[in-house]
Amino acid sequence: MATRALVEPSFEQYLARDGKKDLLRFLTCGSVDDGKSTLIGRLLYDSRNVFEDQVQAAAKATRNRAAGDVDLSLLTDGLRAEREQGITIDVAYRYFATARRKFIVADTPGHEQYTRNMATGASTADLAILLIDAQQGVLPQSRRHAFICSLLGIPRFVVAVNKMDLAGYDRATFERIRDEFTGFLAKLGAPATYYLPISAKAGDNVVTPSVQMPWFEGPSLLEHLETVETGGWQAGTGFRMPVQRVSRPDRSFRGYAGQVASGTIHPGDMVTALPSGRQSRVKRISTFDGDLDEAFAPMPVTLELEDALDISRGDMLFAGSERPHAASRFETHLVWMDARPLDGRRRYLLKHTTQLVSAEVTIRHRVDIHTLDAEPAQTLEMNAIGVVEIVTTKPLFFDSYERNRITGSFVLIDPETNATVGAGMIHQPVAARRGSGPVTTAERIARWGHGGAVIETETAGLAAALERALFDHGCSVGVAASRSAATALKSAGMLAILVTPSALRRDVAAILRDLEQRGVLVSHDTVSTGGGI
Repeated sequence: MATRALVEPSFEQYLARDGKKDLLRFLTCGSVDDGKSTLIGRLLYDSRNVFEDQVQAAAKATRNRAAGDVDLSLLTDGLRAEREQGITIDVAYRYFATARRKFIVADTPGHEQYTRNMATGASTADLAILLIDAQQGVLPQSRRHAFICSLLGIPRFVVAVNKMDLAGYDRATFERIRDEFTGFLAKLGAPATYYLPISAKAGDNVVTPSVQMPWFEGPSLLEHLETVETGGWQAGTGFRMPVQRVSRPDRSFRGYAGQVASGTIHPGDMVTALPSGRQSRVKRISTFDGDLDEAFAPMPVTLELEDALDISRGDMLFAGSERPHAASRFETHLVWMDARPLDGRRRYLLKHTTQLVSAEVTIRHRVDIHTLDAEPAQTLEMNAIGVVEIVTTKPLFFDSYERNRITGSFVLIDPETNATVGAGMIHQPVAARRGSGPVTTAERIARWGHGGAVIETETAGLAAALERALFDHGCSVGVAASRSAATALKSAGMLAILVTPSALRRDVAAILRDLEQRGVLVSHDTVSTGGGI
């Protein structure tokens, strides 16, 4: 009993320490046969994060092995087709931990045909390890993967020059590749990058420092991964929650279910619904396990509001002073993933948060992977990256990708095959161009911060005072001479004041308080009521 009493606290302390470890998500990428799977296998093997039966299975599957040699890439290449071809096809995720940190690593394909799988693995990474073969040097696929990682906003790069054993551990070879790739990454505006020479097969500078390269004095790869700053990617916007469904289990409850894309929310917080612009306060944050006092990304929750707003799937709830963009036309970087080239004459389906809309794509230019220059293009072939303009049949509510990965990204779907054909990152959203089509309700909301509404007052003097007060709030407002004129102003997205002797007798302050209670005005900002007041 005394022994048990001594052991239990130690075990609890171990669990407490383990729970406090932070998590680093990273991926390996580069050209085919650069040794990505072998590198991960070496990390797992030398850090003692594989079981003996896994090592024995890899040893049995190793072809042409010398005595005692094990093909460490087999610890990650799990598909039978991968083992037969000697390449990585799918994204293989592995979890491991050391005394300092926990890790989730994505082993992504290097073959050009599977670039789309690589982009999938990169979408959630905090760090990218870009492998370059010391014998082959910088290849087009190395540049392509670096460009995609940069577009996806990965904040940290490690460039590992692999197979240094085959290059005779030559310092000049490493420095030549480092200098060449540094110039390319500088054009991308890539973050600070750590360069190191390694041999994944021999284990040099992977977990332990290499005795073969005494000229390199930096930390090993694992030591760098354990000590690099974490914190991950954080959205630069406030609360965002695309609505997935409206929950009505009974007459007494109406909730709006979705996954929090960014930010936090609490009961009592004011939220705005797009596209209507109506506002209400959060009454409850409901989950399967009970109500919460706080919700944050990426939690799935159901929000019950104090008011019954007209909200449906595809709408967005947001909070904070920064509003999402609302537009049906925008420019974006697009990675094309389908064997059938992009056809500007076809319509595609665009999946953005919880919306699925029809879209047309116009190519602005293709990006030259070697120079990053813009080049004219009539189409985008598989794995090409271009800047395109997209027009959707209904407005989307989004932030730039740099500020919010969730609301700033989308995928294109072929309506004939239902295959995902492209992935886009919205970096520079633009509203509809002048003369390119009618102004939409969403664009008016984006411009003025509110939609159209009619406000009835008793006298002309009160109407003038109210117009001044609303104008000072930043509203687009005017006094209408007739009800038909008021309706026209409302249709144009303005707040129309109509003098009606039968209107309820109220002063300006009372009207403004009523507008605030209805969600039309919030402090010095305004939002749409979606109808007359």
